[in-house]
Amino acid sequence: MSYEHYDLVVIGSGPAGYVASIRASQLGMKTACIEKDKTLGGTCLNVGCIPSKALLESSEKFSEAKSSLNTHGVLSTGIDLDLKQVMKRKNKIVDQLTSGINGLFKKNKVTWLQGAGKLFKKESSQTLLEVTSEKSSQVISANNVLIATGSVPVELPFLKFNGKTILSSTEALSLDTVPKHLIVIGGGVIGLELGSVWLRYGSKVTVIEFLDRILPGMDQQVSSEMKKILTKQGMTFHLSTKCLGATTKGKTTTVEVEDLVANKKYQMDCDMVLVSTGRKPYSEGLGLDALKIQKDEQGRILINDKFETSASNIYAVGDIVSGPMLAHKAEEEAVAAVEIMAGQKSHLNYASIPNVVYTDPEVASVGATEEELKQHNVDYKAGNFPFLANGRAKAMGSTDGFVKILAHAQTDLVLGVHIVGSRAGEMIAEAVTVIHYDGTSEDIARICHAHPTLMETVKEAALGVSERRIHL
Repeated sequence: MSYEHYDLVVIGSGPAGYVASIRASQLGMKTACIEKDKTLGGTCLNVGCIPSKALLESSEKFSEAKSSLNTHGVLSTGIDLDLKQVMKRKNKIVDQLTSGINGLFKKNKVTWLQGAGKLFKKESSQTLLEVTSEKSSQVISANNVLIATGSVPVELPFLKFNGKTILSSTEALSLDTVPKHLIVIGGGVIGLELGSVWLRYGSKVTVIEFLDRILPGMDQQVSSEMKKILTKQGMTFHLSTKCLGATTKGKTTTVEVEDLVANKKYQMDCDMVLVSTGRKPYSEGLGLDALKIQKDEQGRILINDKFETSASNIYAVGDIVSGPMLAHKAEEEAVAAVEIMAGQKSHLNYASIPNVVYTDPEVASVGATEEELKQHNVDYKAGNFPFLANGRAKAMGSTDGFVKILAHAQTDLVLGVHIVGSRAGEMIAEAVTVIHYDGTSEDIARICHAHPTLMETVKEAALGVSERRIHL
């Protein structure tokens, strides 16, 4: 029996999926991308990175208008929030970008198959897949398959999502009212970003974190600094605290928690609870078992150094495999996997993948933390520089935070860079480049940085590695 045949079929149209599809087409492959939702872009464009950043931007402008424009001579009185307009703007941005991917698919001759994709069986060297939509079902064949289905929010068994009072990040992006009190379960990236949005719009925000610090996995100095800054902004933290569950009566939700240090249980009332305790790989209905594709204990697909699964010619990238759940990591893996399929030599330097938290100020890091270097007995030197001593930061009124550079004590190779400060997400690019090309702190120190710019803090931190800072 003959089926519509493709050189590559990609399952999922998120950052990994759509980028892989376009790159494959550029390399001459007949490519199809299967997407179960009615819009392209996956979690990132629809209910993740893009809408959250749109809300963060709007909330920052609202907060600035209410609290700090007076210092610039702009008299902002009678400022009101139009939440409908905020959401309208956010939705417009999402629509433009998801439609943009559709346009890119057409430009690059990528076929979009709308429906749920499922691995069916192996037939000789080809893989058969079933694509099922609301109206139809079809079987297609492919020389290669790339699984790029991403991840979904983790749902706690004692705190089930209901979309009204117990929210995942998806619902927290589309509220029609500002909650009086929002309790956030989890002090990681998602919780702090979305908590910041609603804090600026007037919510009381309380963060419950099981560990003894926020932003676990990041440099301890970064975590401590951000807790201090966010507390000053009005966010409340209950660290070393376990959530036990929640009950709703009328318009009030009561959350029960336990202080793990004091061994004491207590309750807090709120309007809504945002559960942001992480994400898990999405592999539901993919038919992995039919082809005996192996997974680890966390449900992630196991791959080799060529991104190939235990089934030949079936590959996987992004959140569905191990590593940080970051859109840009997924994109780079996707490109590398497709180029390998095409016979090229491609790889990804995992040591130079940046991580960014879009709070205000932002947090950005790349490479090793100071704690990791100590744990592995690496001899290192550290250079620090505060934004408070930077002329551009003072002119902007954004003096919170610092830049920290960690370099090997003998070779001076840059091992890690950590930034807390305005526009840190943009600033980290220089550090990523230096680490990617095995640069040193001396390299950064010798580069001419424009004045006055925030980037001068990076140069000064690099000078600090050898104890020769100029402006502090």
